[in-house]
Order: sequence, then C-alpha cells, then structure tokens
Amino acid sequence: MTVDKDLLNSFAPTGVLRASINLGNPILAGRAADGSACGVSVDLAGALAEKLGVPLELVVVDAAGKSVDVVSNGQADVGFFAIDPKRGASIAFTAPYVLIEGFYLVSSDSSIVTNADVDRPGVRVVVGKGSAYDLFLTRELQHAEIIRAPTSPTVVRTFLEQGAEVAAGVKQQLEADAAGNDSLRLLSERFMVIRQAMGVPKVRGERAAAFLAAFVEERKATGMVADALGRHGIQGATVAPLE
Repeated sequence: MTVDKDLLNSFAPTGVLRASINLGNPILAGRAADGSACGVSVDLAGALAEKLGVPLELVVVDAAGKSVDVVSNGQADVGFFAIDPKRGASIAFTAPYVLIEGFYLVSSDSSIVTNADVDRPGVRVVVGKGSAYDLFLTRELQHAEIIRAPTSPTVVRTFLEQGAEVAAGVKQQLEADAAGNDSLRLLSERFMVIRQAMGVPKVRGERAAAFLAAFVEERKATGMVADALGRHGIQGATVAPLE
C-alpha cells in the first residue's frame, strides 16, 4: 500500500488524521486513568496515522450517531462504526475487524424469556439513539415500541427510570450495568452480531476506501487487532475473519 500526495490529501486534507472515537461502545474505546481515550479503535487510528505519516488527532464523542455525523459532515476523516446500510449512504466501510454480540436485558420477573417474546404490542425496548441496535431494531421490530436513550451507556438507566420492558445493547455493557443487581437478567441468546468496521466519507474517493480496506485486512492478518483486544482486557468480542 503506497502513499502518495493525492492519497494523503484524501485522508488528511488538514495535515493531520482526524479520527472519530466513540466512547459509547466500551469494547472499542474508553478512558485511561489520565482521562485520555484508549482502546482498540484508538490503537487502529494511531497505526493508520503512522502508515500515512501524519499526526493523529482524536475527535472523541459519546455516541455512535455522533461518530457517524462528524465523519459524514467532514469534521473527522475516519471513524469506527457498526456496518449498517443507512450509514452506508455517506460512509464507505471496510470489512469488519471485530464482531460484537447484541443482547436483550429484562427484569428478573419479566415474562419475556426468548428473543421472540420481545416483538409484541406493549413491549418498550430501550436502545442508544443512533446506535447499531437502534438502526437494526427500527427495521426489524414490527410491534414493540422503541425508546431512545441519549447514548448506549445510558440505556440501562433509562430502562430503569422509565420502567420499560427491555433494554438492548452490547452484551458486555449490559452485563456491567446489571452487575450486582439481582432484579435484572440477560436473555440467553443474542439478537444480532454487530460487524464493527472502519469507515471513510465516500466523498474522499474509491482509492481512499480501498486503501483503508487493505489496511484493516493487514491489521487483522498481522494479529494487531487480536493483540489490542487482549491488551485492553476486552472479552466477548472476536476478530472478524479475513476477507
């Protein structure tokens, strides 16, 4: 993968690589002890900036929808997203680098036992606004009502405050939020697999999209993604197969 002036300008027109980092997904990013952003997505952003030979600037947001917005409107050059056809209107995705499971959380005394029980009249499902779960369930659920929390990390709080029937999100986030609370339980099966990918605005051109796609495959093949998951103590996510 060679980098020339035209390709560099496609990725870093301001002279730095601005990478959108979503803290709303704990598998991908979080805060270090000093308050700085850290995680798998931060590591990949740093590796891409090094590959391009430019400085890295992190554009840190707290929700997936905001991450899509800053990349789509040109405030960031690359980002880390769950692949979704709606987002694909403005963003060129790579193949996934990580696979994450989405689960439902309910009250321990709920009559909802399986995923099939969720899509019924009178059932309110709380999701993070603009998240992969929001986009997916908006298409899939025919009878249940969707309630949108401000961000994915606030889903369980919103679920409890509103007395809703179901919370939907990243399995690890739901488990952490429910830890020590015997009144909550996860359902036993995932309702979706989220394919986490990198993305670049489509207006940056096909060559930039192809370069980013090759970069992601290289990082999976060399073991960097697996190493990053291990180094950051991430469980429940798997490295996506090579394309």
